[in-house]
Amino acid sequence: MIRFCSLGSGSSGNATVVEATSGITTTRLLVDAGMSMREIELRLARAGLAGSDLDAVFVTHEHGDHVGCALALAERYGLALWMSRGTWRAIGPTAIPARFHFARDGESIAVGDLELHPFTVAHDAAEPLQLRCSDGGSCVGILTDLGSITAHMVESVTGCDALVLECNHDEGLLAASRYPASLKARIGGRFGHLSNATAVELLGRVAGARLRHLVAAHLSRENNSPQLARSALAARWGSRPEDIVVADPERGFDWLQLG
Repeated sequence: MIRFCSLGSGSSGNATVVEATSGITTTRLLVDAGMSMREIELRLARAGLAGSDLDAVFVTHEHGDHVGCALALAERYGLALWMSRGTWRAIGPTAIPARFHFARDGESIAVGDLELHPFTVAHDAAEPLQLRCSDGGSCVGILTDLGSITAHMVESVTGCDALVLECNHDEGLLAASRYPASLKARIGGRFGHLSNATAVELLGRVAGARLRHLVAAHLSRENNSPQLARSALAARWGSRPEDIVVADPERGFDWLQLG
């Protein structure tokens, strides 16, 4: 059985917990830790967990709202830590945690009851990876920082039971925003962040009959709204807007269960 929750999702910080239970053992993975140590521990407590309950941390890329306190958290609690070689280089010189590992596109990682499948995405980072997490029966795909759709990424998450899918901005709101032109170009570019429209296109290519939970994540406070994201995804998924979970920047979302 898999369950997952978010501790926060947005430019102020990202962290997702994925938990797998076999009936005998339980494995908990933290995907990104883009906050301070104090904030991560407070939000873990809100989810009924402590840092010592985690088994591993996976860092998707080096941007501050994703790497955050990951290295310090892994060191404090003796957690396994995974990231790409490019992400490690981009972070810069620092002490290597005791249980540090490199992750690579297409190479599966066994972490207790979880199997992780990292894959590359189009984002303006050194070597960004996103994840599909499986317990052998159910799987959740995490896609939060990418600017465009690639065939490899589509193949990597097609047929998941749950998707945490970036819906960063509404194209019209971004165009009309007070952001400088350079920032608009970065966000809306092929290595930036997914718009609602592109997220809908992606959903149409990867969603199958098994999809039970759909989460809109990494919404911009200025250039999107939960209502816009929900309506766009629901129209494509054939659901009611209220069936779409929206990850809050500060509170994330509560536990969702598969299996």
